Amino acid sequence: MAGKSLKKSSTPGVNIWQLVEEVPKGCSTPDFVQRPIALALQEGKTATFRAVVCGEPRPRVRWHCSKGDLSSSSKYQVSSSTGSREHVLQISKLTGEDTDVYRCTAVNAYGEATCSARLTVIEVGFRKNRKRPKEPQEDFRKELVDFRKMLKKRDPPPAPKKKVDMEQVWQLLMTADRKDYEQICLKYGIVDFRWMLRRLQRMSKEREEKLAPYLNTIANLRHVRVNKEGIATFGLELDLKSPESKIYLYKDGKMVPCGFDNQTKHCLRRLGKHYQFQIQDLQPEDAGIYQVRVEDAHVFSTELEASAIPPRVVVPLADVRCEEQGDAVFECTLSSPCPSAAWRFQHQPLHLSDKYELFVSPDGRTHRLLVRGVRFSDMGLYSLGTKLHASSAWLVVEAGKDKSLLTADADHQRQAGRAGRDGGSDAYGRKRDATLSPRSRRKPGTGGFSEDARGPAGHFSQGLADTEVERGEAAVLSCTLTRNLGPGAWFKDGVKLSAQDGVAFEQDGLAHRLVITQADGTRAGRYSFAAGGQQSEATLTVHDPPVITPDVAAQLREPLVVKAGKPVTMKVPFQSCLPVQATWRKDGEEVAGGSGRGAQVAVGDGFTRLCLPSASRQDRGQYGVTLRSKGGSTQAELTLQVLDKPQPPQGPLEVQDGHGAGVHLRWRPPKDDGGRALQHYEVERRQAGRSAWLKVGETRSDSTTFTDAHTEQGKKYAYRVRAVTAEGPGEALESEEVLVAPEARPGPPPPPSILSASSQGVTLSWTAPRGPGSAHILGYLIEKRKKGSNTWVAVNQDPVPEKKWTVGDLRQGWQYEFRVTAVAPSGRGEPGPPSEAVFARDPMRPPGPVRDLQVTDTSHTSITLSWAQPDTQDGDEPQGYMVELRASTSLKWSPCHAGTVQGTTYTAKGLRPRESYLLRVTAVNDGGPGQPTALGSAVEAAPASVRPKFRTDAGMKDLLTVRAGDTVRVPIYFEAAPIPEVTWLKDGLPLPKRSVVTVKDGLTQLLVPSASLDDSGVYTVVLRSLRGEEATYSFRLRVTARPRAPGPIVLREGTLGSVAIEWEPSPDEAEAGAAPLHYAVLMRTSAHAPWRPAAERLHNCRFTLVGVLPGHEYHFRVVAKNELGASEPSDTRQPWVVPRQHKVAARAPSYREPDLSQKPRFLVGLRPHLLPLGSECCMTCAVQGQPRPHVSWFKNDQSLANHPAAYTTDVMGVCSLVIPSVSATDGGQYKAVAENTLGQAVSTATLIVVEPSDEPRRTLEWPCPAPQPPDDRGSLKLHSSHHTRLGSPSKGVEDAGHAQSLRGRRARGKLLQGGVEASGKTQKKQAFRLPALS
Repeated sequence: MAGKSLKKSSTPGVNIWQLVEEVPKGCSTPDFVQRPIALALQEGKTATFRAVVCGEPRPRVRWHCSKGDLSSSSKYQVSSSTGSREHVLQISKLTGEDTDVYRCTAVNAYGEATCSARLTVIEVGFRKNRKRPKEPQEDFRKELVDFRKMLKKRDPPPAPKKKVDMEQVWQLLMTADRKDYEQICLKYGIVDFRWMLRRLQRMSKEREEKLAPYLNTIANLRHVRVNKEGIATFGLELDLKSPESKIYLYKDGKMVPCGFDNQTKHCLRRLGKHYQFQIQDLQPEDAGIYQVRVEDAHVFSTELEASAIPPRVVVPLADVRCEEQGDAVFECTLSSPCPSAAWRFQHQPLHLSDKYELFVSPDGRTHRLLVRGVRFSDMGLYSLGTKLHASSAWLVVEAGKDKSLLTADADHQRQAGRAGRDGGSDAYGRKRDATLSPRSRRKPGTGGFSEDARGPAGHFSQGLADTEVERGEAAVLSCTLTRNLGPGAWFKDGVKLSAQDGVAFEQDGLAHRLVITQADGTRAGRYSFAAGGQQSEATLTVHDPPVITPDVAAQLREPLVVKAGKPVTMKVPFQSCLPVQATWRKDGEEVAGGSGRGAQVAVGDGFTRLCLPSASRQDRGQYGVTLRSKGGSTQAELTLQVLDKPQPPQGPLEVQDGHGAGVHLRWRPPKDDGGRALQHYEVERRQAGRSAWLKVGETRSDSTTFTDAHTEQGKKYAYRVRAVTAEGPGEALESEEVLVAPEARPGPPPPPSILSASSQGVTLSWTAPRGPGSAHILGYLIEKRKKGSNTWVAVNQDPVPEKKWTVGDLRQGWQYEFRVTAVAPSGRGEPGPPSEAVFARDPMRPPGPVRDLQVTDTSHTSITLSWAQPDTQDGDEPQGYMVELRASTSLKWSPCHAGTVQGTTYTAKGLRPRESYLLRVTAVNDGGPGQPTALGSAVEAAPASVRPKFRTDAGMKDLLTVRAGDTVRVPIYFEAAPIPEVTWLKDGLPLPKRSVVTVKDGLTQLLVPSASLDDSGVYTVVLRSLRGEEATYSFRLRVTARPRAPGPIVLREGTLGSVAIEWEPSPDEAEAGAAPLHYAVLMRTSAHAPWRPAAERLHNCRFTLVGVLPGHEYHFRVVAKNELGASEPSDTRQPWVVPRQHKVAARAPSYREPDLSQKPRFLVGLRPHLLPLGSECCMTCAVQGQPRPHVSWFKNDQSLANHPAAYTTDVMGVCSLVIPSVSATDGGQYKAVAENTLGQAVSTATLIVVEPSDEPRRTLEWPCPAPQPPDDRGSLKLHSSHHTRLGSPSKGVEDAGHAQSLRGRRARGKLLQGGVEASGKTQKKQAFRLPALS
């Protein structure tokens, strides 16, 4: 999708595309909180897709399918409630054409989210409501015969094999049991078992590496099983490293949505580390390989076989009406083939015979039962049962329209005669079918005779009328004939009645009556009176509600008591001759029974039952059941009590520290005691940082408080309380950790105040502390310390109750600090802060006035003062200063600071700009403030004016050269107050618009984003103050580029063995302002040889090459160069060739190697050193000679080769002797001896080591001897710095820190060393004035 970025959604199966690069804060792209799930429904039903969408702003939602948009079709209803995020799509009256993938799209301004769900419509092969055409009986039987020949009962044909990804098969083998290896390999065609095992070992290692970032362990793999309720379950135990890791379920490689409740088809339940997956409402398409993944890592695979899915009833059996001697057909469609499906009549299995024939469709899903030659004895309940499901329907037999009364009577007699052989008797005393109960003999439809068989209306002046009676009442059915049609007969549901059936027949002329003295449910039915081939029909309805016997009702009044977690079955027996429907309620709300793991409602012969698989406290309450039939309804109620452990006490658990009296706990009783009376409460305690809980006590059931007196102060505890009943202890109510605070001690008192001070003592006063523990103070302890010390010394041993004390035993002239500690019954408190430092001496005089008070700096908000200390007399030195100011319009002086100022400068801040102030300074000491000194005039709070000037340094250049296209940034620093007006000019004119100038805090900067040749010129910066003072600074900017290539090259023959090269100059050379350039000539002797330089830095366009050899080719190239680079080359078109000439014999001159041998000599000799004790000594000299001389060091003519504290170095003739730390024994005469085969040279120096002295430092002139005169091979530079100290006359003069640096450079093949230049002539003695050592 162009222009969109794909995002990951938290809901699997949702794709999100972000339409913008960045989503603003507070907004978001659309997303699906709940996506629609796939549906599989029977045709004719209504499909409902629901989606919950989020996003800000609110997204616009549309539904699509492969046929296009669904919003304008009348078949589809799209709705969403106002304010809700749920969007619903309803598809009514499903047909096979509605099978499709439906997509939901949510769009807002920042993104688009899509998801899809598939709708599968199950088409029924034999429709339930299909109308059969009225065909002759023979044609219908022929069709059935042909159909039976075609559909012989056999095993269902194998389903077409779907393609399976072999990678999924290998993942299945990874987690399968070893006993299942053979079955899986045979199923998927794996024949090499050894190869299979080796591959599984390799895959196992790879799997462990992929799972390592997400899992710690995997255990208890449970493969898929289908339980009795038809729910497939599988699970495993996972120890995840991160609880944020997501778990996904895949089927055949595609991710399927998985919910967390029973409302979704695929459900995931988690209990600790146990993860259980459930697949509800199993369908044939649910078969496949299921995989569990953590993030993107495969964890577990299992396979749900199609044979393990129990078939379900898709199209149930329908009630069938059939005329006597006709053929009845029952049809039922299952969701999958089921060879074990069995037919039953009146709950008894049916066996194949000429009477019953069974048919199965080619796909094995549709089952048909044909009942031939239907008689009244065949009327009843027929059912088809599978493993878990069944479907049943009634067969109603009606008398034929073309049969007379006698024929019906004969058929009745034949039926009774046949039934007599099976046992039982009919209304005439003859035997009948014993398997038919009164319930099976009633029919749920209309009567046996149709309205068309009633004959002309003139035969009956009054026909039979529908009658309703209550159970036990008398019922009378009567009709009146218009004339005598002969003897008549009464029939019930097509069976002729007699007096032995418990009815009475009355006739009064043409009126005929049927009397039933006591009606019950068995008397209800369709009655008819027939005479002379004419008949009249009516329905007798007996309100016969189900009956619950009194003993059962008495048992139901007793509560049903069960324990939590146990299964519960509530069974209510009843008596009814009619079909009964049962509705269960709990606390007034209907209990929905389903096929899941919830409540199960069942109705059997004479009972109804409510089953709870696992009782909980939520299941307790009042249950009621309503039994309904055509005869009426009745109700029954019962009470269910579930016994369980009590709930935790109601919180919060209040924990209070009793401050020495223990820890007090308080809670409330639990809301639910579990159905048992509370026995007591258990209280447990856990210390912070530990995991073990310790039982600390119990309380009575009527007490909800507890005190724990066995605690330690300063520790934290957590408490929990649980209620205990006969069922055991319930869950605990836990508290937060609470600190058992130690008994409060008094707080620190404020710092004491100094009331008076003298050489005899210091008098203090203080106030009592505040806070917990300070109510009962026994006294105070006083401590002192010398200022600057960290050691406090107690003044008194016993607490003093007063808040005033004079401290004696002080040393006169010392400065002391004091602090006070309060003492209470709980102990000593924390010491208070120290007092101000005070001198233990008699009061002194105030200091004198300060001197030289002046203003050193001003600004808009501050004035800076400086002064000198006052003159001191008799110990009246100032201890600080106090600065005060007042406005020029005010007479009140205000202090500028708190306390005193210790230095002799101060800056008064926070002043009003341009306002005048008077300031004064007063010296202060223990004797009080002295006489103030004020400024002579008012000072204005304004910065001092500074003339504009530029801050130039070595980094500023008068010429700047840049490359064309580069960014130019030139900073210019200046000083001025106030900020002046800054003007930039280029060649005396204002800058072009493309140049940017900024000014800030003494800095102005020129910025040219992309330099061009037009930017070259002279730039000028002008600073102009408010007073008209100006400062100017100019610099030249040159913008250059790489030069263009020179013109063509022309070659001309010169003298013998030379060639002249000429070329046209580069076009940049003639342009004004261009950077200076030069030329380089390159040459090569063949077309493939590398170029080598022939001449560099040529400033003209001509060059002559000499030494050209005859017979060789010469190629030339010229390149123009400037400081920014080189141009493109200009090459010769044809090489230069000099013809070969006759060889001329030449005689090479002979050379003699010069003799460079030289005896050793010192270029720089040793110098005397005067050093203090412990400093480093470094004696250095430079020596020359050929061959290179060897240098030896001596002290007082003793060799220093093995000296333990000194070491020597020799680098390129520069030799050094280093003593890291000189001692008194290191003083003496040092000598360096240089030797080679031609001779030797000696250089000596004296080292004097002196001890440090406290005498004043002085500066001496040290006569520096002239260096040795060098020869004409070079010059000598010598830099010497002599730092001297004047010691006692007995010690003499020392050389402190003689340092000598040598640099070497090579000139004319000779090594020159030195510092100060000296010629070959003898130099006079020089005197250096150096500062003394610091």
